[in-house]
Amino acid sequence: MRPPEGTPYDAVILAGGRAERLGGADKPGALVGGRPLVERVAAAVAAARAVVVVGPPRAGLRAVFTREDPPGGGPVPALRAGLAEVAAPWVALLAADLPFLTAAHVSALLRAALPDAAGAVLVDDGGREQWLTGVWRTAALRDALAAYEGRSLHRLLGPLDPVRLRLTGEDGCEPWFDCDTIDDLGTARRRAGEP
Repeated sequence: MRPPEGTPYDAVILAGGRAERLGGADKPGALVGGRPLVERVAAAVAAARAVVVVGPPRAGLRAVFTREDPPGGGPVPALRAGLAEVAAPWVALLAADLPFLTAAHVSALLRAALPDAAGAVLVDDGGREQWLTGVWRTAALRDALAAYEGRSLHRLLGPLDPVRLRLTGEDGCEPWFDCDTIDDLGTARRRAGEP
């Protein structure tokens, strides 16, 4: 499913974290279903005018690569760096470790935010906002960042009062499921049909 007609958007994928709960492993490069996590996320935003990856360059991934300052400095500096490369009026802000996010989920987020909201964000089964699984009006993000000096995505994005959207995936593969730990990665691989 494509985004709503006439809704140009770019995508910013945050892929530069330290992956401390994965022992410092290359989390965006971890394979699920035979594909690196970051490639699975990039496939979900294939309709984007531009895909910006905030993290080290990766061979074979068609994207603009940039780094936060300092590298590994957290999601707010990473968002600043990625947003500097965005030209579209809407932007999908995504973590690089979402193995089950699809283009249909991104389209649903865009539809939920249009025409008047500052953005839309997925909520998990517990009702918690998943701040790195959302779409935002680019101007609203720029304004919020210009007035913000903290490090918390919740404190940056929450006041924008996004539409909170609950979506399901097929066979228990929630679109907001992320791979923060070895156990999460094992769960994702099993859900993707790996032995």
